[in-house]
Amino acid sequence: MIIFRQNQALLSYLKKEKNNGKRVGFVPTMGALHAGHLELVNQAAKSCDLVVVSIYVNPTQFNQQEDFEKYPITPTADIDALLKSKCAVLFTPSTQEIYPNGIENLPFYNLGALETILEGTHRPGHFQGVCAVVERLLRIVEPNELFLGQKDLQQCCIIQRLLDLKPDIQVKLTTLPTVREESGLALSSRNKRLSNEGKKKASILFQALQNVGAGIQHGDLETIIEQQKQLIQANGFDSIDYLQVTDLYTLEPISVWENKPVAILVAATIEGVRLIDNIIIH
Repeated sequence: MIIFRQNQALLSYLKKEKNNGKRVGFVPTMGALHAGHLELVNQAAKSCDLVVVSIYVNPTQFNQQEDFEKYPITPTADIDALLKSKCAVLFTPSTQEIYPNGIENLPFYNLGALETILEGTHRPGHFQGVCAVVERLLRIVEPNELFLGQKDLQQCCIIQRLLDLKPDIQVKLTTLPTVREESGLALSSRNKRLSNEGKKKASILFQALQNVGAGIQHGDLETIIEQQKQLIQANGFDSIDYLQVTDLYTLEPISVWENKPVAILVAATIEGVRLIDNIIIH
């Protein structure tokens, strides 16, 4: 595995590899890697000749400075994990490399309703920051294929919207299923901030999602969701931002299931750590 910290050196290396006919897969991360990230890397290696992983904690996507400051930074463990994976190139840029003109006056992305619902409601400005860093990374790496995890389903939809807005960025977006612990808890870098007891309690999120999925054919959605919110709170969660059934493609909320693909999404906080998860019902 080769580690690059500067854009130009990475660009030069990748240009040679592409000229030799190699197909590049890209996995952008903020570090604190877990088995979900490594699964993205290994799946990318199955369809691409060379896998690039980036680690960069992007300040523009945090709408709370405290959350940014608490984000886990584990460079040694991350490099060790990637050395055991099929990652060929690790890119660890500085903020100066990503935002050479600073983080003020960044481009505005017309994301439509996707930006104002669910995470957008609770994290204003978040998706503008996501688009800013992803566009920059894609223009540096210029991959053939981009690999993201379903756990961040709304972010996946946002990135697809970004690609629609920027047709000159020619990349295929591949979304892979969420990787979970045995308990059902979705793997997340934020899980590192939970106690062992907190992790056990947090697994109720997946159970609640499954319960909603099992019940949507048989009853009133509003009642089912309210019951599952009570279940989540009874298991030690401090607050619930949303538990919602939506159209799979637009993420607009639905009140009646009409036998079409839907997503069920949740965001809730336990031990001061905000967790998100979702499942898809076809």
